[in-house]
Amino acid sequence: MAEKSVVVEQKPVSIKKFKINYKLFFSVSLPLILILMWLVISIMEPRFFTFNNMSNLGRQTAIIAIVAIGQTYVIITKGIDLSVGSTLGISCIASAVLLVSGVPIFLTFVIVLAMGLLIGLLNGFIIYDMKITPFIATLGTMTIVRGATLLVSDGKIISGIPRNFTKIANSDILGIPYLIFILFIVSVIFMVILRYTVFGRNLFSIGSSDEAARLSGVSVRITTYGAYMISGVLSSLAGLLMTSRLASGVPTAGTSYELDAIASSVIGGASLFGAQGSVIGTIIGSLIMSTLRNAGNLLRIEPFWLQIAIGALLIIVVFFDQIQKKRS
Repeated sequence: MAEKSVVVEQKPVSIKKFKINYKLFFSVSLPLILILMWLVISIMEPRFFTFNNMSNLGRQTAIIAIVAIGQTYVIITKGIDLSVGSTLGISCIASAVLLVSGVPIFLTFVIVLAMGLLIGLLNGFIIYDMKITPFIATLGTMTIVRGATLLVSDGKIISGIPRNFTKIANSDILGIPYLIFILFIVSVIFMVILRYTVFGRNLFSIGSSDEAARLSGVSVRITTYGAYMISGVLSSLAGLLMTSRLASGVPTAGTSYELDAIASSVIGGASLFGAQGSVIGTIIGSLIMSTLRNAGNLLRIEPFWLQIAIGALLIIVVFFDQIQKKRS
């Protein structure tokens, strides 16, 4: 009796490609990168870890981080706000003019923050209702607001700020600058909004797909307006704090802050493709940016080289973000 041969069919073994989650990598490694930067800089320049320098670093970080938090809200919606630096600048001049004219500090805060709110509202209107892309829309408002700043100030520094106002940014409690406490309060508020409110979830929804968000019942208009209004208000708050820190209104204040804010947000994990970003990551990104500038000053590195380094760093992070987006 002939034996039957049994043929066993062998299935090809599938090998899954190993994918690197670059965003997870950066979020985990960011604190380590920051600590490593501090250690290297402290070895190269012993003055880095002095009390005065760390206080100065904290004050620098607080102002840029407040602007960057607002920028993060906008980036999560797949937008961008190039007007943050100009908004900071006009807020710096407006607050100086009001204070020198004798307007009370509280009322000055209200007026200047309302002005930032209106600039954000204008951005939201141009982007959503006029259907102009965020880049062009905020580029236009950036130019308009910067021109208005130079027009109001006549290109001159406004001095004579009341001492009570300058104490806000230049005083400390137990060695910790007031600005750090202000940043902490702002961070907690906007972290809670982003993570635990319907508005925060809506930001991520329209960043992922505004059409899908609309079909799900999300008001894309209100969410878009809200993101840019928050960005405007936080930029104006930073302008008020800048006036307090400099004890004067400087018409060029906030120049290139749009780059620093975008870089801080993206380095901190926000995606220019939308639907990604966090307040904590943005603060760490702001610390890295401020550390680079602070170390550059201590080591007497040409600011032009620092600008090149920051631009290159931004390109590298966005490049990894693109790779992750294509693989997801």
